[in-house]
Amino acid sequence: MFKNLFKNIGPGTLIAAAFIGPGTVTLCTLAGVNFGFNLLWAMILSIIATIVLQEMAARLGIISQKGLSEVIREEIKIPFFRHFITILILSAIVVGNASYEAGNISGGILGLETIFGKSILNIGDISINLMSLLIGVIAFVLLYIGNYKFLEKALITLVLVMSISFLITAIVTKPDVLELLKGMFIPKFPEKSLLTVIGLIGTTVVPYNLFLHASLVKERWNKSEDLKLARKDTIISIILGGLVSMAIIVSAAAIPFGDISNAADLAKGLAPLYGDFAKYFLALGLFAAGITSAITAPLAAAYVAKGCLGWNGGLKSKQFRFVWIVILFLGVLFSSIGIKPIEIIKFAQVANGMLLPVIAGILLWIMNKKSVLGSFINSKTQNILGFIILAITVFLGAKGILKVFNLL
Repeated sequence: MFKNLFKNIGPGTLIAAAFIGPGTVTLCTLAGVNFGFNLLWAMILSIIATIVLQEMAARLGIISQKGLSEVIREEIKIPFFRHFITILILSAIVVGNASYEAGNISGGILGLETIFGKSILNIGDISINLMSLLIGVIAFVLLYIGNYKFLEKALITLVLVMSISFLITAIVTKPDVLELLKGMFIPKFPEKSLLTVIGLIGTTVVPYNLFLHASLVKERWNKSEDLKLARKDTIISIILGGLVSMAIIVSAAAIPFGDISNAADLAKGLAPLYGDFAKYFLALGLFAAGITSAITAPLAAAYVAKGCLGWNGGLKSKQFRFVWIVILFLGVLFSSIGIKPIEIIKFAQVANGMLLPVIAGILLWIMNKKSVLGSFINSKTQNILGFIILAITVFLGAKGILKVFNLL
């Protein structure tokens, strides 16, 4: 039974791997430390919104057998608008993922350092973090093999390790079940919690996952009959990802004291209360979260570049490999010697803030085009949910842009 449950699980798990990165782990940690179980309902809302949007992206990929960026390039007929959207997509996702990649790798490093301690090589005035090189090599090997099924299995394994690690940590803290349920189903806005609520939704509903999902499903499925399997994959994987995020909040809520700013601090904070057992499981989960995002971010960027620029070929093509190699190299370089490309990150944040509502709107438009999807266009219910989520993405996008300019 367990084997059958996971038999057709694949692309969706990679989406879960992509949205549970170090940023999500840190935000969930701070949500738990500062607000206890009170913001778990925001994660439930995020899970529902993500399932609705990712199901649309998966349906588009299977029926059209094209990636989202390819469909956008073909369906937007006005040249100025098409070029603007293409530049925005490339800026937000290719440049964005290059600037965020160091953070993904650094998150994995935090997990390893919690278990093994620091490993620094000093060459003159330059200090190189060897753990960063290790994570970079693992990510490079998995991506360079260029076999989708192998990559999928490797990432599913890492996601399961991450899920089990965080869920066990949450169980070890023995949370109050009644308080847990209240936090999940009774919305509350504790003082100064609004930005955290917006952040929890924004870190789960991620623009590049829509592109990644549409591209990945066509590697796995190619018939309309496969839609049922794709929906099952999407729902199970994203719920699992949401449970992981909630488990981190629950674990963090168990810390009654201490200055906690990230998940590595949380691991150390749990040790005196629940023993090294909890610390090691949390550290292992953090490592898995970092390395899965360090793999999926360059992969998504390569798929987006391929679709936007009309490249042919698959995972082993020279152009495809060039994109992910550059992004992975920059991530390893910046994380290993501690450089933060602040201006590039700010540019990417503004581009992502603009991209999220634009892409959500374009996706809704495309999902109602019979010329693309035939009889598999959105139902009325899917459109209503889609427009509600679109309104939320406009709010999220505006918040992201304002935050960059310190206006929020």
